[in-house]
Amino acid sequence: MSRKDGMMYAPVHEAKPVVGPGEFVIAALALDHGHIYGMCNGLVEAGAQLKWVYDPDPEKVKVFLNTYPGVRAARSAEEILEDPEVRLVAAAAIPSERGPLGLRVMAHGKDYFTDKTPFTSLDQLAAARIQAEQTKQKYMTYFSERLHVESAVYAGQLVQKGAIGRVLQVIGMGPHRLNAPSRPDWFFQRDKYGGILCDIGSHQIEQFLFYAGCRDAKILHSKVANYNNTAYPELEDFGDATLVGDNGATQYFRVDWFTPEGLGTWGDGRTIIMGTEGYIELRKYSDIGRSSTPDHVYYVDREGEHYEHVAGRIGFPFFGELIMDCLQRTENAMTQEHAFKAAELCLEAQRQALNLTPDTLK
Repeated sequence: MSRKDGMMYAPVHEAKPVVGPGEFVIAALALDHGHIYGMCNGLVEAGAQLKWVYDPDPEKVKVFLNTYPGVRAARSAEEILEDPEVRLVAAAAIPSERGPLGLRVMAHGKDYFTDKTPFTSLDQLAAARIQAEQTKQKYMTYFSERLHVESAVYAGQLVQKGAIGRVLQVIGMGPHRLNAPSRPDWFFQRDKYGGILCDIGSHQIEQFLFYAGCRDAKILHSKVANYNNTAYPELEDFGDATLVGDNGATQYFRVDWFTPEGLGTWGDGRTIIMGTEGYIELRKYSDIGRSSTPDHVYYVDREGEHYEHVAGRIGFPFFGELIMDCLQRTENAMTQEHAFKAAELCLEAQRQALNLTPDTLK
């Protein structure tokens, strides 16, 4: 896993299978984003059998097969979709293609697990809601900045056991390294990536709904800008938003593509969760100036001040829970409504956003 390239973020952890060999067969379809490796790592560690891969680009398939020996290269997407053994399709398509692909997967009686952001338009979301209702298949999303980060998982456990009381506010900082020469063309095309709040902002809104226990929220204001990348006029390199949840909790988050060259990771992601009895700060990928290792948790509760380095200690329970949800038709990993609501709010934040790009840069 590259520490400097967020597009190739793909954590590994010890295998903790929740099913036996062959009991849960999956396939990888569409390799446009490197997150497909994180998605597959998590599912395979939880016991899934990765049977197929398909992408129209043979070079991408070759690299994938080198990472996962024994997987079969399908001749077409249909070969995967028509295989009755496949229970779930994991996909990291170009963002604007994720919604339509999900409809195809679900129409074939399979659950769908897509990279974030799950949609680039409210029309796509509406179609997926209808498809989920009609087919009863799952449309799940890889919100990796909570599901695949041990400090974020641990923060959820602290909140759930009441360590900081009732959550009142979540502040999220999601800087990313741009590394423009390594990015595909679609990354800079607004209609394909959806905008910065739709894309990496989706992580932040999903975390707010989860930590604060909100079923719904309202976008109070949101902003985007291209402050420093005139060579890519459709790129938004800055975005922020303020939300209020249906239980009165609030959120402010900022996302950007301004990770400085001197940082040892792709982004200094941080989350601060304030409750009635304490607060938690997550330094997810580094503790700058002190440690280059990930997953540092600082918190204060009724008992005192605490620091824990949780890397390698917590694991990623989402993937095993998702497998069992697919087999038992439960919703313990994530409810369908939670996934759709996070998507809806990031699309709405993007739609409402005030564009702050200076006139001289437009």
